[in-house]
Amino acid sequence: MNFPSIISYDNVPHPKLVEYKKDQNWVRKSGDYLVFPRGGTQFKDGTLPTIEWGRHIRVILDVGCGVASFGGYLLDKDVITMSFAPKDEHEAQIQFALERGIPATLSVIGTQKLTFPDNAYDLIHCARCRVHWDADGGRPLLELNRILRPGGFFVWSAMPVYRDDERDQNVWKAMVALTKSMCWKVVSRTVDSSGIGLVIYQKPVSTSCYLKRKDKNPALCEQNDRKNSSCRCLSPLPVDSMGNFFSWPMPWPKRLISKPSSLSTELGAEEMFYEDTKHWSALVSDVYLNDLAINWSSVRNVMDMNAHYGGCDVIDVVVEIDRILRPGGYIVVQDTGND
Repeated sequence: MNFPSIISYDNVPHPKLVEYKKDQNWVRKSGDYLVFPRGGTQFKDGTLPTIEWGRHIRVILDVGCGVASFGGYLLDKDVITMSFAPKDEHEAQIQFALERGIPATLSVIGTQKLTFPDNAYDLIHCARCRVHWDADGGRPLLELNRILRPGGFFVWSAMPVYRDDERDQNVWKAMVALTKSMCWKVVSRTVDSSGIGLVIYQKPVSTSCYLKRKDKNPALCEQNDRKNSSCRCLSPLPVDSMGNFFSWPMPWPKRLISKPSSLSTELGAEEMFYEDTKHWSALVSDVYLNDLAINWSSVRNVMDMNAHYGGCDVIDVVVEIDRILRPGGYIVVQDTGND
């Protein structure tokens, strides 16, 4: 897939972010365009030790996504990357990501619960990372632990990983202590040809390490611990109705049509899953791709939503859709006549 290395400046008019990133050579303004000279990713080929892209690692969260090039370079490896930016002066990053065709969102790390379900991501990535993961009792990293799939990876590249000054080493020691208390293991620590280092952690797949800890801190979360805010506790590993830990999803593309471990055990849930998969496969191929007057070759960013669960007036929904829809973009409404 040809990942865009040039976009129109008028679509993302954020000179402050361009100025801020100029020393890293991620993006520069050239006339009416924004140009990404080196792709803007630290590991341009997506080459990371121990990681099997695509078949095994499919769904990624890129924290502090920069100009979204990490996710872009993984498109050819059958990886879907959600680019994530904090709600601060860097939130314009998500416009870079969307303009280049990468899913993106913004939120606050640490003080609020992220808008992702438990055990959702196969891998979480943070390069040139400035997030203080050990802050507030480790709350930011514990929130990542919640949304990381058991057996999933956290790829962290930051100055404390490879620099020897006192400040960075203090941060590194704090990170070592925190990840050890969370039972994350180091599967790789390396330095690239430019001298930039990274470490890859892996989340456990069973509770054996949790139970062996002498100091049960952080504690395992109780049922009522997790509401709308993040907590200083370890989310329990998911189990099925028989008490077995969830297995890793099927290799891609079988994963797309295979029953997920998290599927409800209620009677009829599995049948409903397969019927819904069959229904939407036929609807998209027969109607959406063939019968709608949409040039899909020009469409990259799509939001799939269900307004039935919006909980607000339809006018509010339409106004918000109009705000985030690109000029000349489409809205496709599919409904039944039963309501």
